[in-house]
Amino acid sequence: MDWATTSAAFREIIERDRVVVRGLEKVSLVNKWCRIPFSDAVEIISGGIPKTNVPEYWGGNIPWLSVADFNTGCRWVSTAEKHITERGITESATSMLDRGDIIISARGTVGALAQLSRPMAFNQSCYGIRGRKGISETDFIYYALHHAVSSMKQLAHGGVFDTITRDTFRIIEINLPPITEQHAIAKILGILDDKIELNRRMNATLEAIAQALFKSWFVDFDPVRAKMEGRWQRGESLPGLPAHLYDLFPDHLVDSKLGDIPGGWKVETLGDVAEHPRRGVQLDQFSSATPYIALEHMPKRCIALSEWENANGLQSNKFKFKRGEILFGKLRPYFHKVGIAPLDGVCSTDIVVITPKSEKWFGFVLGHVFSDALVKYTNAGSIGTKMPRTNWIDMARYSVPYPPEDVAEAFDSEIRSKVEKLIAAIHESRTLATLRDTLLPKLLSGAIRIKDAENLIGDAA
Repeated sequence: MDWATTSAAFREIIERDRVVVRGLEKVSLVNKWCRIPFSDAVEIISGGIPKTNVPEYWGGNIPWLSVADFNTGCRWVSTAEKHITERGITESATSMLDRGDIIISARGTVGALAQLSRPMAFNQSCYGIRGRKGISETDFIYYALHHAVSSMKQLAHGGVFDTITRDTFRIIEINLPPITEQHAIAKILGILDDKIELNRRMNATLEAIAQALFKSWFVDFDPVRAKMEGRWQRGESLPGLPAHLYDLFPDHLVDSKLGDIPGGWKVETLGDVAEHPRRGVQLDQFSSATPYIALEHMPKRCIALSEWENANGLQSNKFKFKRGEILFGKLRPYFHKVGIAPLDGVCSTDIVVITPKSEKWFGFVLGHVFSDALVKYTNAGSIGTKMPRTNWIDMARYSVPYPPEDVAEAFDSEIRSKVEKLIAAIHESRTLATLRDTLLPKLLSGAIRIKDAENLIGDAA
């Protein structure tokens, strides 16, 4: 192992406390903390891109990460939009990272960070990072980098794009505790991240169930078809169709301008059941502590809105929204930014606030506003070439199969509990993230010990 670049303080520890494992000299750091450059604690691996004009390099089974795949705020990344082949690996500058290795964006969008839940390759705008064997734990390094990202961004430089270079890792230093303590620190912080990830997955499941149920009732008309085909009898239950709902649905379809719809249903517009309250507020009408949601806080194709910031420093008037209302990103609507407000606050005027005219229609309205069909409709009617945008007037004209009120009310009762669980999980995860970010610098500096951190987490639980 080449220690030529190792800092003087770290070399002193090495010379004083060596052990030999399989013929390789490793550092034993029992009961010692030291401060060294990141470059002495980690291996830095470069990525690359196979030639795009060679089809044999692409479409394989090896995920190939770009920044967009892991710039999510989540600790773990498991999928990539693009995939490459074994040949793409061997005949290009890209590299493979192992499960648990770290990926950090180094160019353009600087400092996005994640760990891999499976082996993947990655592009030239990122670095792969892993702990040096016997010196640092990769899980601990993830949290140390999480803490150091702001300093790295300050050092990032470049012409067109800000860039983290290998020199950045030589300049930024890390407080490195003994291996056993690194493991313990990573484990205690990982408990919080694991719960945050569990909440995220639960919310994704709740969303999928709600969307599937909406599609079944109001797009495919499965309850009606099940009765027509004799698959659903009075007193019987089917998956997603409990017996008490049987009499709510007709047993036949009728022709309409939207195609076949259930008998007794009508064709109306979204504006007949929903409205945009347009609660415009000026800067002097809300405090700097008011929660603020902008388009950048809204993920694509995700009802759960878990990110917001305070309204401090805003320069223009905004819209007011209430907890449980639906937010629709009207700028470039094809991005499919639609979600449920998890609290009261204000939002960008590039967001349409939508609420049902009657609470019992909430689930029905949410299902349509989030649907691919409505997003496609709004995108087709958007105004502008480079920055197309829609508006509520056009959205309100969107035609929908309009069920009887008791059907809408039954669907809403199915959706409400899921939405409440989703919102509760968002707030719990933000509390856990705040606790994690509070503990992180204190654990990394040695200001608090593991047992103290465990007690704080226990109190929070």
